[in-house]
Amino acid sequence: MTAYNPDSKIFTGTDNPRHLRVIQVLLMRPLTREAVDSTAGASNGPDLISQIRDLFPAADDLHEFIRCDRINFIDRDGKPCRPGVYSFTEKARRLVIQWISKRKSGCVKNA
Repeated sequence: MTAYNPDSKIFTGTDNPRHLRVIQVLLMRPLTREAVDSTAGASNGPDLISQIRDLFPAADDLHEFIRCDRINFIDRDGKPCRPGVYSFTEKARRLVIQWISKRKSGCVKNA
């Protein structure tokens, strides 16, 4: 995995397969925590999202690149709950697409 660089102005990218799977799907649609777990093939979605957030430039707002919107939901016991749904912001989407483009052209060495 690429090391966290708080001074970076770009998305530093990653070669971690779990990160890559989640990033690929987040480019297409939002994900619940359970969907992050399933997509990544791991069982700690919030930690994985935190690791992916660390690949972005330093931000004053935790949600500047990956949002977590709370939705109203009824659980299997009929109780109301508010699960989180993760999504890339447009700014994050642009940075990731730039990284993918450079990666495909051979300008970056990740994965």
